Amino acid sequence: MKTNIFSIITFLFLSMSISAQVDRTKMPASGPAPKINIGTPKKFTLKNGLQVLVVENHKLPRVSVTLDIDNQPMAHGNKSGVEGFVGGMLGTGSTNMSKEDFDSKVDYLGARISFGSESAFASSLSRYFPEVLELMADAAFNPVFAQEEFDKQMKQSEDGIKANQKSVAAIAGQVDRALTYGKEHPYGEFTTLETLKNITLQDVKNLYTKTFKPNNAYLVIIGDVNFKDVKKQVTSLFSAWKPGVITPQVLPEVKNPATTEINFINMPNAVQSEMAIISAVDLKMNDKDYYAVLLANQILGGGGTGRLYKNLREDKGYTYGAYSGVGANRYASRFKMSASVRNMVTDSAVVEAMKEINKIRYQKATQQELDIAKAKYLGNFVKAVERPSTVASYALSILQNNLPEDYYENYLKNINAVTLDDVQNAAIKYFRADKARIVITGKGIDVLKNLENTDYVINYFDKEGNPTVKPAMTLPIPAGMTAAQVVDKYFEAIGGKDKVMAVNTTMIVSNATIQGTPLVMTRKAAAPNKSSMVISVMGNAMQKIIFDGTKGYQEARGQKMEMKPEEVLEAKAVLAPFNDASYKMGKLDRIEPIDGKNYFVIVLGNTEVFYNVKTGLKAKEIKTVKTPDGKEIEVPTTFADYKEVNGIMFPHSVALKSGPMTLDFKVAEIKINEGVSDADFK
Repeated sequence: MKTNIFSIITFLFLSMSISAQVDRTKMPASGPAPKINIGTPKKFTLKNGLQVLVVENHKLPRVSVTLDIDNQPMAHGNKSGVEGFVGGMLGTGSTNMSKEDFDSKVDYLGARISFGSESAFASSLSRYFPEVLELMADAAFNPVFAQEEFDKQMKQSEDGIKANQKSVAAIAGQVDRALTYGKEHPYGEFTTLETLKNITLQDVKNLYTKTFKPNNAYLVIIGDVNFKDVKKQVTSLFSAWKPGVITPQVLPEVKNPATTEINFINMPNAVQSEMAIISAVDLKMNDKDYYAVLLANQILGGGGTGRLYKNLREDKGYTYGAYSGVGANRYASRFKMSASVRNMVTDSAVVEAMKEINKIRYQKATQQELDIAKAKYLGNFVKAVERPSTVASYALSILQNNLPEDYYENYLKNINAVTLDDVQNAAIKYFRADKARIVITGKGIDVLKNLENTDYVINYFDKEGNPTVKPAMTLPIPAGMTAAQVVDKYFEAIGGKDKVMAVNTTMIVSNATIQGTPLVMTRKAAAPNKSSMVISVMGNAMQKIIFDGTKGYQEARGQKMEMKPEEVLEAKAVLAPFNDASYKMGKLDRIEPIDGKNYFVIVLGNTEVFYNVKTGLKAKEIKTVKTPDGKEIEVPTTFADYKEVNGIMFPHSVALKSGPMTLDFKVAEIKINEGVSDADFK
């Protein structure tokens, strides 16, 4: 027993001693990159040019086969969408087997067979694979292309496009590609109802005949197969496939804008904005800075550890996720940051996202960020190479992208070699925040007003990427609605028309400060149109505006100025003590959304008055006045914090804005039908 206790104590002592020698505040130094042994597929090439890659793996009795025809991208112009019919109609039987028999056979074998316009895929249990491969080859080389099936596919395509017309995400994706690459580029064109009308069954047959060729094709077989048996069967099934020459199209040049701009697509049904910041890049997998670009993007927006995610979601709460990605393609690629954000914060999200993109360009990342990014890529790579499909995909990538044979064997070494300088240089080169398109697809009436306060020029596009004009920024007024009804609703909201009409005089005392100096504003009003406003500083009246119902004056710093005839007429038209009664004579001009709320706007003379559509309360008055030099400026007054006084709701927070200066008055006292005499209007 004592021996056991002594052993336990000794073990604990040694454990504590060892722990004490480890500084857990420092990240352990990275060890050398592990040596990765990536398997090599067995290969052979048929006389027609078809290249075959076979990866034997006998752990599970399953096999998959992928046919990839690696043609250069092709634009189809006014017949855009024809390629979808090729993929949709392949696999609907063959000239040797009806669609019903073909589908029945595939189901019986427990297999999957599918086609794209220039691809095919099949998978099954290994015992049935020879039969499944034969079915795939038969459907690929002996298509039916029946008119009945074409008509069915056409109806499905039309329905899909119509359904997507209201999908903000679908429209955003289609238009941002069109704007990035251009609608004449294969990556920028998209299918519309108009282009569908131009497609015939013969067009489908012609495209299949033109592009479905073996000399640019790869057949990749993975799973529980024997190479010799596969080679024999593939040779038998695919050797008769006739090669052909495809003349590549001259692809349009992909350009970024000269300076960063906002491209806006109006979607009135949008409940949130689809935001993307995009710049075209020329990046290929064999470029020297490819690995630095990967790591720079991982730091910026590669998931939950990325700066975009931490800023826009975790810190600001603008979105559920914000990410970025950068493509490496032989023909054209782009950098894209994307997020779905609330309407009210669309402009703020743009500012924050641009801040993060610029920050990674002009300020080095931290070593910890780089280490985390490297660990992410290294871990994913090590896990991926354990899968047989990875062996095949890497081998195919080497062939298609003209990469060196040891490209993936050196992958870990190349990732580990990236420095902080490399990351910054890659970000400067590829994350072109200075020549980007900020593509916003959203509800213009909710988001444009704030977006216009950013420093970017806004260009407008429709749902097909065509230039258009700025959308209307107002909502339709309900039929029969008048300014008088809006004002009556306001009176009901503040206590009822009877109570309001029973008020003959009001006195409202409010406090504010300007540059630390306290101000007191005393406003008095008496029916039908008498008014007095006195602003005092330290008990001394600094400014007065008085109107006794027939004449009036303004006084400031001892200088008195009588009201001009036109000013007298204007003052007479303002009813007291509630000037809203005079707004019944105005014009109900529009319904304007502001900060997610809708407001009735009444225009009377040089004044606009905003009433909340939902609550009926007055929120703002904007008066247009002329400056001494003849310029017109808007002077807004906002009303908030309504509280009840003697059964009537009054705003207890009133903000007056003039140029850069805003006076925020807080109501200290309100008297109704007391504290006012004729002497106040002398």
